[in-house]
Amino acid sequence: MLKLRNLLAVGGNNTAVRSLSTTASAKESESWFSKLLVRKIEPTKESHSRMLSDKEIIYALHTHNVRPDSMSNYLTNYKTTVALINDKKANLSTELVASWSVQVGDMDQCLHLWKYTGGFEKIDQAKEDLWNDAEYLSLMQERSKFLRSRHLQYLLAFSYWPQIASRSGKNIYEMRSYRLTPGTMIEWGNNWARAINYRQHNNEAFAGFFSQIGRLYNVHHIWCYKSLQDRKETREAAWRSPGWDECVAYTVPLIRDMHCRVLAPTEFSPSQ
Repeated sequence: MLKLRNLLAVGGNNTAVRSLSTTASAKESESWFSKLLVRKIEPTKESHSRMLSDKEIIYALHTHNVRPDSMSNYLTNYKTTVALINDKKANLSTELVASWSVQVGDMDQCLHLWKYTGGFEKIDQAKEDLWNDAEYLSLMQERSKFLRSRHLQYLLAFSYWPQIASRSGKNIYEMRSYRLTPGTMIEWGNNWARAINYRQHNNEAFAGFFSQIGRLYNVHHIWCYKSLQDRKETREAAWRSPGWDECVAYTVPLIRDMHCRVLAPTEFSPSQ
């Protein structure tokens, strides 16, 4: 009987140890997973665009996939198109913000970011004007010979990002594009309103957008660096900042897929 009691005592102690170990492990696991939980967003009757963007400014992102043997002719054509639109700038209420060719990522691709001041009404007016311009239509027809495909998105700028300012000198840009789970755009905005504060020390934040028309629940963050090495050092500095890792942990579960492209400004891009 004494031996039995001793065995039970030892077994009980082992059980207690195992219980404590399991509890500690569970707490550690819970602490780690808690960073990945999406925080609750209260229901609202306001549209996401009203809550995330506070300006009547629409951006148009044109993505053109160019035939590999036609890049030079394509760029000449688009440069002429930009000059034509600039001559009509007073009537069109639009301007080119930046123009890039892809250096890493989707090769033989060019992106053009246009700004429309005055909302979709101004986009309608610009389309009406340009589609009745013979020179513009001629340039469009010529450009079609140089393209494999194209895509257009209308975007709004996140209100918490720094105001877009043209850059000078020699720079590269990185466009990081995210496809979010539907219904999570507000949560994304809540987290990045804090996260952007960790990404301004080297003036790298160029623009942040979310889609309105085209591929929906798309987010584009555009960063400006002096070089790939500068990009590496700037991103490593962000990871050393307390709080940045938490912002990343909260946003990762919201993403369905993502990709990045390294861009070089075209010679006619207002932002270099």
